[in-house]
Amino acid sequence: MQRLYKKYLDEIVPALKEKFGYKNKMAVPSIKKVTLNIGVGHALTDSSYLELVENNLQKISGQKPVKCVAKKSISNFKIREGMVVGVKVTLRKERMYDFLDKLINITFPRIRDFRGVDPKIMDGKGNLTIGFKEHISFPEIQSAGLDKLHGLEISVLTTAKTDKEGFELFKLLGFPFKEKKN
Repeated sequence: MQRLYKKYLDEIVPALKEKFGYKNKMAVPSIKKVTLNIGVGHALTDSSYLELVENNLQKISGQKPVKCVAKKSISNFKIREGMVVGVKVTLRKERMYDFLDKLINITFPRIRDFRGVDPKIMDGKGNLTIGFKEHISFPEIQSAGLDKLHGLEISVLTTAKTDKEGFELFKLLGFPFKEKKN
């Protein structure tokens, strides 16, 4: 059993039941899925960029990414219907908890000038979306020999109904949030 999932079952579920007064452990918020997205706008001019991004996302997630294609043409962005505009990976269950454990304990400390995750980025329903400007903070990516950097978006979806429930879940999981200034 994954370390983070065991912590969720043994420590977080009882703490959330006590704090919010849930009568059933099935009512306690949990994490449904984690989605990793990378936009490949540069692939229009550089054909090797898409392959580079796919390989990096596969190393980071441990799963083969899916290509996202444009649904309609947009002339201002030079996009045609059917062109690849991004790659994504959806993690669930064991891989999801492994990835979150790695994100919290290894990746966040490696980010340059990291002060914590801003609690304002929650979407109102207890979900969290984090954007990375550079993908090199992940331990699977070797910074030696890198020629191109790209961003990455990580969305963590929960079963929480409010931001307050979601924030408490993430805080108990170990997400480093910024301190609120008085």
